[in-house]
Amino acid sequence: MSNVLPDLPYPYDALEPYISRQIMELHHKKHHQTYVNALNAAEGAYAKASTPKERIALQAALKFNGGGHINHSLFWKNLAPSAAVSKGTGGVLKEGPLKEAIVAAFGSLDTLKKEFNTATLGIQGSGWGWLGYNTSTRRLEIATTPNQDPLLHLVPIIGVDIWEHAFYLQYLNVKADYLAAIWSVINFEEAEKRLAEGGAAKL
Repeated sequence: MSNVLPDLPYPYDALEPYISRQIMELHHKKHHQTYVNALNAAEGAYAKASTPKERIALQAALKFNGGGHINHSLFWKNLAPSAAVSKGTGGVLKEGPLKEAIVAAFGSLDTLKKEFNTATLGIQGSGWGWLGYNTSTRRLEIATTPNQDPLLHLVPIIGVDIWEHAFYLQYLNVKADYLAAIWSVINFEEAEKRLAEGGAAKL
């Protein structure tokens, strides 16, 4: 039971005006902490389970809370204070392997944003939008996962939380506005590191 809530790599108000301090505090301290606590409890129960039936009964809790912990740990690093308001480098895609891969797969960053947002808006209920790297085709792909399911068939490069707790206090029910805004705080430098670590260095 070694799962712990990771610290944010920036202050809670660092992503304003695109994501408010109130959302970040609740999202990190309450929602992510809940996934960590529940995951630790489920892992503890699994370790004590003595029958296959008991272990099978715990699979849903392990998947949901484990996925929530994995996804959110990635999500926090996925974001950075925005260059558009002179706070950091968020939203800036520099020349390099990631930009080359985006252009190769989508033609331009604007096209990626449009296709990503369209796919993510299509999620019914709660879930995640992803830009992932396919190690077989060596190309970037857009994908979605329901609930807190982690991305397993692609290397996650960028993940966006589309659960209401990620945006409702600021954007209410207008998911499209949240998705348009979040690109201003996407940490493309972190995304490029993931691309390299995912075996895409020879693109």
